[in-house]
Amino acid sequence: MKGEDILGNIAILKFDWAEKQKDKKKAALKFLREHKQVRTVLEKSGKISGRLRTLKTKYIFGEKTKEALYKENGCVFRFNVDSCYFSPRLSSERSEVAKMVKPNENVLVMFSGVAPFPIIISKLSKAKKIVAIELGKACVKYARDNIKRNKLHNIELIQGNVRKVLPKLKEKFDRIIMARPNLKDSFLDIAFKAIKKNGTIYYYGFYKESDKYKLIKLVKDESEKAKKKIRILKIKRAGDIGIRKFRFRLDLKVLN
Repeated sequence: MKGEDILGNIAILKFDWAEKQKDKKKAALKFLREHKQVRTVLEKSGKISGRLRTLKTKYIFGEKTKEALYKENGCVFRFNVDSCYFSPRLSSERSEVAKMVKPNENVLVMFSGVAPFPIIISKLSKAKKIVAIELGKACVKYARDNIKRNKLHNIELIQGNVRKVLPKLKEKFDRIIMARPNLKDSFLDIAFKAIKKNGTIYYYGFYKESDKYKLIKLVKDESEKAKKKIRILKIKRAGDIGIRKFRFRLDLKVLN
């Protein structure tokens, strides 16, 4: 076994390509015995891919389901592991960002998925309003359920392409969380149009440690195109996504 992710009742294991099915089942059974909360073991059978960054899994052992019920930061989430991207490894990241939100702020979460960032921000802060935009219809369906499940009332959920949706909102935000998938489009141009003066953007990019400077250059180049003065507050690793490749979060304040 080469790796694992536990999503509440579901564990997704990663095996070597040459491992035999009987050995996978043995490993799955052992895993179930050692992790009492897990009821289903799946195998990661493909890379995260496509515009919606979905995962492919195969059933190995236990209850036959791909619907996870996962708890994090005092919140509960239900989602299908194949149709909705969700990373349990961002748990502390979501908590850290939520605790930076100040009372009565308006927050935008782009690429909101099944709403982990919006829900945790709502739970851990006193934000006035949180707008969440997500392209995937399946994710939005689960997000609506998750908002109700956590009994929250200050989240506005919108299904659609963020490039088309955001300009129509005609409102500005104190903070924008850009937990964007690993795509070429930076989406910073539309974010700069939606941020308030002295507002903060949390931008996520995917780079090797040695290429981290490219993230800083990208943000500076995009701010110049948008004629925005910025101050970079912080850049930090927010998890690994491959061999020597990391998800970085860059915090920037927009000064005008």
